[in-house]
Amino acid sequence: MRVRVRRRSRIENPLSWAIDRLPPIDWTLFVAVVGLTFFGGLMIRSAELHTGAIDWWQHWVFGAIGTAIAVFLSFCRYEKLLRWHWLTYALTNLSLLAVIAIGVTANGAQSWINIGSFNVQPSEFAKMGVIITIAALLHQYPADNLLSIARVLAVTAVPWLLIMAQPDLGTGLVFGAITLGMLYWANAKLGWIVLMLSPLVSAFLFNLLFPGWIVWMVIIVAIALYTLPWRFFATAIAVAVNVAAGKLGSILWGLLKEYQKERLTLFLNPEKNPLGGGYQLIQSRIAIGSGELTGRGLHQGTQTQLNFIPEQHTDFIFSVVGEELGFVGSILVLLTFFVICWRLLVIATSARENFGSLLAIGVLTMIAFQAIINISMTVGLAPITGIPLPWMSYGRSSLLTNFIALGLVEAVAYFRPKKRSY
Repeated sequence: MRVRVRRRSRIENPLSWAIDRLPPIDWTLFVAVVGLTFFGGLMIRSAELHTGAIDWWQHWVFGAIGTAIAVFLSFCRYEKLLRWHWLTYALTNLSLLAVIAIGVTANGAQSWINIGSFNVQPSEFAKMGVIITIAALLHQYPADNLLSIARVLAVTAVPWLLIMAQPDLGTGLVFGAITLGMLYWANAKLGWIVLMLSPLVSAFLFNLLFPGWIVWMVIIVAIALYTLPWRFFATAIAVAVNVAAGKLGSILWGLLKEYQKERLTLFLNPEKNPLGGGYQLIQSRIAIGSGELTGRGLHQGTQTQLNFIPEQHTDFIFSVVGEELGFVGSILVLLTFFVICWRLLVIATSARENFGSLLAIGVLTMIAFQAIINISMTVGLAPITGIPLPWMSYGRSSLLTNFIALGLVEAVAYFRPKKRSY
């Protein structure tokens, strides 16, 4: 009797076999974020080479901790956050109240709490608290009516006011971007989004470009008549709100100190005060411009190594990239952020239910807004607001927050059994 020998089937492509057995998370997104974090550490090290500081090492250490947190969260049932979203909201507000009560002041803002040798910035973690809360609300009440929108705005107003009381204008702007982006994704009309933004635009134009404010008011009237219920009554309210915003903006502008006014407007013409408020922006533009096509080389940038740019390891890390790696390095950073945002959008459109989709869109809005504003302010296209560049700027609370966001979005990707658009 012949004994049949059972042979193992040969694996023709071991790499494909291994890839097919990886967990079904979004590996493109994961690798892009981890790679950007590692690259950020290299840039921070170059920015601090002349000082001997080790912030770059801490950036990598907390990046590794954040990666572990993200991996853990990737396999957790994110839907459980739905039943705990009010607790999340309460803890968010309590942490912001604690900052006002016992926080320490740095760079003109009372935004940190000292816990041993670690400075915690609750406003960074509050971004995710707001995203989870808004996602839960819009999961239950889509933003296809004004009542649902008013509910979201009222809930968001509390942490936003606590942020502005610190004051932290940059984070306040991020809160606004997150709210509007998630409302739009939850079926709010685009006209309603524009009307919600209109008071801010009116406050700016009324005081700095009055003819532009007249044109803006005509646009607001047209949008209100076309999109709002009770057209004429609602349009009258929209006009009154914008006029009041313009007047209030004029009053608040008069209350600002000169250095605060400069910080908001000097980006338009930094040469007006080259040794004061415009100094940082002028030096940043010189650094980025001197990088030309391929850069001066790692650790070879004169503006960077001679410490001409204040806070270059945090808010102005992109100027280090522009000078030492040039146009090529800058474009690669921009492409990496594009890939990250693209994958976040793919996850949002393929989530199995609305809550996961809204979580992904909230994170997408947070990352995209911060990246656009940070890079714009380093080249003089936006005022300096203290918004960090995600995964690249030094900041432990910011870095951990972004990795928590990554973990939650990867959980949405992991548990998506079928595609479904919002």
